[in-house]
Amino acid sequence: MSDGTKADDIALALEEAIVSGEIPPGSVLRQEHLSDQFRVSRTPVREALRRLAALGLVSFEPNRGVRVRMLSRDEIREAFLARSELESLATQIATPKMTAADLSALETAELRFSELTRDLVEASHAGRQDLELARAWLLANHSFHDVIYAAAQVPLIERMAKAARRTFLVKPFWATGADLDELFHVNDGQHRAIREAMAARSPEGARVLAREHVLSSGRLLEAILDKVAAQAREASGVRG
Repeated sequence: MSDGTKADDIALALEEAIVSGEIPPGSVLRQEHLSDQFRVSRTPVREALRRLAALGLVSFEPNRGVRVRMLSRDEIREAFLARSELESLATQIATPKMTAADLSALETAELRFSELTRDLVEASHAGRQDLELARAWLLANHSFHDVIYAAAQVPLIERMAKAARRTFLVKPFWATGADLDELFHVNDGQHRAIREAMAARSPEGARVLAREHVLSSGRLLEAILDKVAAQAREASGVRG
């Protein structure tokens, strides 16, 4: 296996660990530890870390190593705005290309996401912090859109959109409340609306729905972050 292939594998593994919350923001990634963990030399580790830095997931700090970044609200908003344009364009292009098999795969992904949305909301209300469930929910969302990318066959747009969607972290999904429930269920229902527009061969309708869906996902994430921050202030006895 070449150093480039090893770097790809390491970057993907670290990316998934960061996005899932397994490696939280602020963590320092040390090359010697990663070399031991992945049983490789430091060369592919350095390349993997450079790739993560290009995605905005980590930053190189002088004399301190590589640190996992916490994206600012402005960066999150910008990422969702970029995603909304890219994913809606891919959806528009894919719509006339969708085969019966593609639509069936899209429906399967939609139903899986819907099931996990219900499970996630129930777990949240029960106070169960099930990181594996949250990761499955996130990956199910990606799987729905990946069916569309496969049909669209637009690799450049796909790469750009997937780079932007890495801002949707798993870790903060444990805030509760009826306001968040509604946002989760709206997000879920938008998948069905997108699929139905694609099945009806409406490229423009599917594009509009896909754009609103991504923007809705951004609003959901911001609402979750706001609720988590408020709960943290309440727990510490701070108001305001």
